[in-house]
Amino acid sequence: MDVGTSGCRAIAIDTSRQIVAESAVCMPAPEGNGVEQQQNPEIWWQALSAALKQLGESTDLRNSQAIAVDATSGTLLLCDEIGQPLTLALIYNDSRSRTEAEQIAAIAPPFSGAHGASSSLAKLLHLLPQAEESRYALHQADWLAGRLSGRFGISDENNALKLGYDPMGRCWPEWMAQLGIDKSLLPEVKRPGEPIDKINKFLADQFGLHPDTLIKAGTTDSIAAFIASGAKEVGEAVTSLGSTLVLKVISDYPIYDPLYGIYSHRLGDLWLTGGASNSGGTVLRQFFSNEQMEKLTPQLKPDEHTGLNYYPLPRPGERFPHNDPTLEPRLTPHPEDETRFFQGVLEGIARIECDGYTLLAQSGAPYPSSVRSCGGGARNLVWRDIRQRQLGVPMLEADHLEAAYGAALLALDGLPAS
Repeated sequence: MDVGTSGCRAIAIDTSRQIVAESAVCMPAPEGNGVEQQQNPEIWWQALSAALKQLGESTDLRNSQAIAVDATSGTLLLCDEIGQPLTLALIYNDSRSRTEAEQIAAIAPPFSGAHGASSSLAKLLHLLPQAEESRYALHQADWLAGRLSGRFGISDENNALKLGYDPMGRCWPEWMAQLGIDKSLLPEVKRPGEPIDKINKFLADQFGLHPDTLIKAGTTDSIAAFIASGAKEVGEAVTSLGSTLVLKVISDYPIYDPLYGIYSHRLGDLWLTGGASNSGGTVLRQFFSNEQMEKLTPQLKPDEHTGLNYYPLPRPGERFPHNDPTLEPRLTPHPEDETRFFQGVLEGIARIECDGYTLLAQSGAPYPSSVRSCGGGARNLVWRDIRQRQLGVPMLEADHLEAAYGAALLALDGLPAS
C-alpha cells in the first residue's frame, strides 16, 4: 500500500514477484496555505480501505500473506493509546515549526535527520502543547499500519529518521532528552519489512484477507519507489518525479548535511543518500492538467533550450538543494506560447535535479553512474531526454515505477539483515 496526501495505490504481487492486481483511490488534498499544510488522518484510512476493497474485486485476497505500507516522509500526528488521533497530521512540507527547529539545531549533531522546520521532530515539539495527554507520535505509515494490526507505537528505520532516530546506532539518541520529550511517546523502531503483528481479525473479515496476514513495518514513499526501481549497486541513483522531487543515490556509508537538507537512510548494509526538493509534480499541476501535458509533450524540443531560468516551486520554501524556507518560486516571464512555458518548467525541475546530484557528490556521495526514474513524471520520455542532457549519465528504465510495488516487495521479502 502506497499512501500519499492526494491518493492511495495498492498492488498485490505473488511469490514470484509478479503483479496480480492493482487499485488506486484519490483523496482530498491537504488544507492550509503557505508554510502550514495539514490533513485529517481519517482521510488516509478511508482511502486505504477503499483501495483494499477495490483490490479484492480484482483478485482473491483470502490467500494473502503480508501487507506493508509506505507513506510520505515527515508527516506526523499525535494519538492516544488506541490510535485515536488527537491532532491533525502536519504534512511532510509543513514548515511552520521554525522555532522548534532552532531548538533542535542547538543540540542535535549535524548527522541527525531531525534538522529543519519540516522534520517530524520539529513537528512533534510543535504539536505537544496541543495534546499533552498523547501516547504516541506516529508518522503516516506508522499510524496506518497500526490501524491494520491494532498495534500502535511502532515505526520503521526510514520514517523514524526525521524524528531523531540514529540509524547507525539503531537507537533513540541521548541528546533528545534535552528537548524534554517523554521517551514513551517515541515509537519502537523496526527494520523495514520486519513483522509487526497479524492483521486485526475484524478487518481481515471486512476485506476478505487471510486472518494470519502479517502487517509488516513499512518505509517512506521515496524509498519504496527506490526498492521498486531495481537499483542495487553503489552509485546507482533514482529520481522520484512525484508531487515532489526526491533524489537518492546508493552509497556505502551515510552522509548528512543539515545546512543543505542532505540525509541518509539505512537500507540493509548500504545507505541511500539524498534530499527532497519541494519542486515537482505539484507545481506542474498548478498550470497544466494531465490532458494538457499529454497534448503539449509531443511539441517539446529537448535539444533546443528555452532560455527560461525558472525555479519551479508550488509556494515559497525549499528544502534541497537550497535549504531555505523563504525561497520564492521563480516562474516568470510567462511566454504566450504554452509549449515553451511547459518546457521551461520541465527544464527548471531538471536543473534542480542536476544541482541536487552535484551537491550530493560534493558532500561525499558518488555522482550517479546511472539514474532511474519513478513517479508519474517518469512516464514522460521527452522530459527524460531533457534531464539526461542536464545530468550527463545514462537514464535507465526502472523495473517498476510504483512505490506500492516496492512496499509489496517489503511485504514479501523484507530487507537483507545487516
